[in-house]
This record gives sequence, structure tokens and C-alpha cells, in this order.
Amino acid sequence: MTRAKRVPGEWGALKADVVLSKGQVEERAKHLLAQMNLKEKVRQMSGDTPLVSGVAWLFVGYNRRPIPAGENRRLSIPGIRFSDGPRGVVVYRSTCFPVSMARGASWDIELEERIGDAMGVEARSQGANLLGNVCINVLRHPAWGRAQETYGEDPFHLGEMGAASVRGVQRHIMACVKHYAANSIENARFRVDVRMNERTLREVYSPHFKRCVDEGAAVVMSAYNKVNGHYCGHNRHLLRDILKSEWGFQGFVVSDFMWGIRSAGAAAAGLDLEMPFTVHFGKKLVKLVREGKFPEDVVDEAVLRILRQKIRFAQAGESERYNPQAVVSAAHKALAREAAQKSMVLLKNERTGGDDHRVLPIDVARVKRLAVIGKLAAVPNIGDTGSSMVRPPYVVTPLVGLRRTAPEDCRITYNDGKNTGRAVDAARGADTVVVIVGNTRKDEGEYLFHRSGDRDALTLKPRDEALILRIAAANPKTVVVLMGGSAVVTESWREKVPAVLMAWYPGMEGGNALADILFGKVSPSAKLPCSFPRSESQLPFFDKRAKSIEYGYFHGYRLMDKEGHEPAFPFGFGLSYTTFAYRDLRLDGTEIPTDGTLRVSVDVTNTGGVAGEEVVQLYVGYEGSQVERCLKELKGFAKVHLAPGETKPVVFALPARRLAYYDEQRANWVIEPITYTVYVGPSSRAQELLSAQFSVGG
Repeated sequence: MTRAKRVPGEWGALKADVVLSKGQVEERAKHLLAQMNLKEKVRQMSGDTPLVSGVAWLFVGYNRRPIPAGENRRLSIPGIRFSDGPRGVVVYRSTCFPVSMARGASWDIELEERIGDAMGVEARSQGANLLGNVCINVLRHPAWGRAQETYGEDPFHLGEMGAASVRGVQRHIMACVKHYAANSIENARFRVDVRMNERTLREVYSPHFKRCVDEGAAVVMSAYNKVNGHYCGHNRHLLRDILKSEWGFQGFVVSDFMWGIRSAGAAAAGLDLEMPFTVHFGKKLVKLVREGKFPEDVVDEAVLRILRQKIRFAQAGESERYNPQAVVSAAHKALAREAAQKSMVLLKNERTGGDDHRVLPIDVARVKRLAVIGKLAAVPNIGDTGSSMVRPPYVVTPLVGLRRTAPEDCRITYNDGKNTGRAVDAARGADTVVVIVGNTRKDEGEYLFHRSGDRDALTLKPRDEALILRIAAANPKTVVVLMGGSAVVTESWREKVPAVLMAWYPGMEGGNALADILFGKVSPSAKLPCSFPRSESQLPFFDKRAKSIEYGYFHGYRLMDKEGHEPAFPFGFGLSYTTFAYRDLRLDGTEIPTDGTLRVSVDVTNTGGVAGEEVVQLYVGYEGSQVERCLKELKGFAKVHLAPGETKPVVFALPARRLAYYDEQRANWVIEPITYTVYVGPSSRAQELLSAQFSVGG
């Protein structure tokens, strides 16, 4: 295993003996800026990789080493050393965690912060100081090829998960939040113009970015696509008006790679760092400034932003934690396994025939012959092979994990499913069958040279659906394990099987984690971060080749609520091996002021026989609003661990500002003096929610 050695004195002149205050950081940044000539300033604003050799490297061995930018040896100013993400550190050999969509299904903020911490340690131990791991684009439609790289469909959920990752990573290095904004079509990403009104932009496609900015994110990456006619890297409204002016972002904006900007004019719009090569900045930008065609104060602002973050993170971290042994350590392997365990969503788990036991967990006292069927059981399947590809030292497949975990007297047979007749024979001879099917890097992911990209259909492949039906007919105790990056339509076969588990792309320890779930060593606790529709007719319009597309205010569970659709599995849904009861929803008042906060409490009881974790969700609805609003939308969530029979109160703080809508006429946020309904429960399904009302004073 090849790993980078940490560079001694890596921060050069920027490292201080004590942690600098914000004012001291600013003073030092300005002092360094004043010592630079124009060429040195502009050199801070772009990648150091040579263009010609770098293009080949970009597509052959992308990011095997940190990608450099803006080193100044004369002034001992280190360069940016970038590693991509978000399922782990892309450089060298690193721990591969479950993809972000899987971790979004955990709804576990504390867990995501620990994963961010681990990524920060591994990145810095391997020579990186900037990690592009915080992908928080809204999953508008599950056909999006890079759905696996984000956390889900809801802006509030995205913001909280992203903020947790920022906190973890930035104990050690800079975190990059991406791709700003409205990036959710892959095949047409370089040209598509995403059209939307200002309210939709403010309420649906950007609040999660603000949440990460408020958390102190050092870097924001612009998206490839256009928003309302302007490429995101040239979009002054996004970068200057909103991000830098309104939100007060103090970090710097980096371009997405290669085609992220189209001219030096991106700097005027608010883009600070061109990556990974110097194409439009560099000599071109120097010439424009010297000819008086471009203001040097724009260059100064960009460089000051970059220096500010370099100095800030020169003070971060604990040097003793950064070494080769910290990469893929025992602790990080255990964390990857825990993350996979807490990411797998149990979608269905029924009894068969007159059996008193549900199919899962597998009863090892009775199941002595277990058939595992499907080629995905025996191959590494950790996600797409584009810019987010992590190169772990090993991957535990489902078959290996099951064989390691099964008792000695449980005989496991394997069939890849290619010969359906033999697969059916294996199923007939087993006490229980586990069928593992789904998508791979060939079906979805980053679109490169006609490979991968957006999905054409949300169903499984016809041969997989046919295999499930044949196996289920041969053995009623059939468990279907799905792999993939987002929602799967299951209508043609779901009612024929008693158990369904969504495993996503579960990372290098996924096989062990899957076995832990199936054999009952761990009770499932994950919930869907995106709605699983019955058909694509329940979803917004999607065209992977679109040149222009309109993004409306509603998508996901919000659209299904509006249209009265019943999904196959709702947003926030997930089963456990135990059961939970909700009662006694309490508000600490019936009215709060516009600057106030409402406390919401509910008692949750584990009514089953095993310990488990429950994701408690809080939604808010609006009664009598002057504008069209969601029937309900997520405004809080918490994960609680409960022993059998145990009851715990779960308390939420709901600030009134979280209830505001964006008034386009006033160009401001408005909290209406109306009646609001609080909904609390285990998912977004209306029948499962307790409710109570309150109002906001004028």
C-alpha cells in the first residue's frame, strides 16, 4: 500500500505558535497580500498542474495524489493540495465509507461528524489540505446519475448532514461544499440551463448551502450548469449577491474541474480559484489587469480569501494524529462498518405462511441452509468510478460477509443467477434465500465518455426482476437486498417477497455490515432520505439531455403530498427489528414571537423485544398562508437509542425563523402571523404523525 508521507513544516510561514484570532488571521493575510506582485497574486488563483500532461492524468489516474494550486515558495506560502470525496479520501489508498446517500439514510448527525473527522485525518495524513467531500445537491429526481454523492431530497436534512461533515473535516483541513447550485442532471451538466424563480432558489436549492456556510465551511465549489441563463461559475447573483454579500461567506469559491468556467470574467462574478489547471486565469488575467480591462481589486479580494483560509487552517489539528498508520486504521474500519450498519434501510419484513416469525433477522436456530443468489453478492460494488472513486485496500462483498458471520452449522450455497434454472434449484433446497440485485458503476454515476451517467429507468434490470419472481415462487422465504445510489421502483415484484432491504453502495465493510443486519447482530435503524415512488409519473419531469429545464417548487415527498400520491415507501420510512410508539406530543406554548423558539417534546417508547434506534422526525404545515406552501416539510430530526420497554422524551427546538418564506417582491424573508401545525412521527406518512398547532405573533 502506497501512502503519502506528511510534509514536515507543511504550513511554512503561515503556522503560528498559538491559534490566531479572526482579526490576527485577517492582518496576516493582508500583510502577505501586500508583499505580492501581480503575477504572484494571480498564481494563487489557479491550479499548478501543467495543462497538457494534466488532461491525460485527469481521465486516467484522477487524484491519485493531491492536486496542487497556488504555492508561493518565495513567501513560504503553501499551495492548496486537493483531494476529492465524498465517500472517502480519493488520494492513495483510503477508507471507503458508504456513499453519501447511504449515510443520509442514517439520519445520524453525530455519526456523520465522526466520519468527517476520519476523512480529515486520512486526507491530511496523505498530504492533502482541502477535501471536496461535502456534496449537498438536492436530489430532485432519483434518475440523477450522481444521486449517490448527496444525502437526499430534503434541503433541511441536507443542510444538517452537510454541516456535520464540515465540522468533522475542519478539525483538520479545509472542507469544500459542492456543487453550488441546482446541479442534479448529470449527462447534460456542462450545458443545461436550470430555470427557476427566486423563491424556489432561496427555499429549495440553496438553504442547505447557507447552513454549511454558517457552520464555517472554508470553500464552496461552483457547479457546471447554468442557473437562469448564467453558468454557475459566472453567476454573479449566486456568488456575489447571495453567497458573499447576503450570507457573509468569508471563504473562497473554487471552480468545478476543467469546464467549470469559460473565461477570466468568472473572477469578476465571484469565482476565486480555477482548478485544476490554469486555462482562463494566469497570464490571461494578468494581461487583462495590466491593460486596465480588469480591476486589480477583484484579484486582491480573491487572493485575500484564499490566504485567509490557508492561515486559518495552518492553526488546525493535532500533529500527532497525522501519520500513515492513521489511514485505514482499525478505528476507521470499524467506523466504516458502523456507518454501513446504520445506513441499510429495512423496507419490508413480513411473516410467511403460518410462521410466527418474520423472515428477518435470519433465525440461525432454524435456518441451516442459506442460498445466496445474484452476481452482486460476490463482486465489490462500492459506487461509481468517476471523481468520487475511492481506492480502498480491500472490499468485503456480501457473500464473504455472510460466510464469515454465519454459524458453523449454517451451510451457505452461492449461485450467481445467470442460469435461472440452477438458481431456482438452489432456492428450493434452502431454508431461506437472499437475492442480491441492483445497480453498479455501469448503470449510474459520473458521466464520462458515454459511460455511466443518469439512469434511463428506475426499475431493476428485466433479468433481475425475472430472477426475483422465479426465486420467490420457488421459496416463499426470499429476502431481496437492493444495491444502488437512490430510489428503485419495485412494483412488479415487491408483493411477491416478504422482505426487502436497501443496502445502497455500502463501502469497504459493507459485506460485514449486511451480515450483521441479516443475522440480527444489529437491528436496522436507517430511514429513507428520498421517496421511493410507485412509478416515475409521481416524480417531476426529467430529461438527461435537456438544454433547458424548469425546476419547480415541489419535488419528492413535497410533490407527492401536493398531488395526493401514495409512494411505495415514503420519505423518512424504515423498519426495525423492534417497534416504537409515539405519544404525548407537547408544545411549550401556543404562540411564539417572530424572534422566538418553540420547544416541541414527544415521548418515544421501544415496545418490542430488542434494543433499537429510532429516527424521530418533525414536520411543519402552514394553515392559511398567503403563498403556496408545502403540505408539510421537515424542520427537525433526532436519533434516539432505546432498550426494550424504555421510554425517552425527545425534545426539538423550532426557531420561528425556520418558518419563513422568501417574498420575491420585498426581496426578503417573511414569517407569517398564521397558524402552524407541528407533525411528529417515524416518517413523512401522514397516518403515522402526531400533530399539534401553534401560532406566530405578528
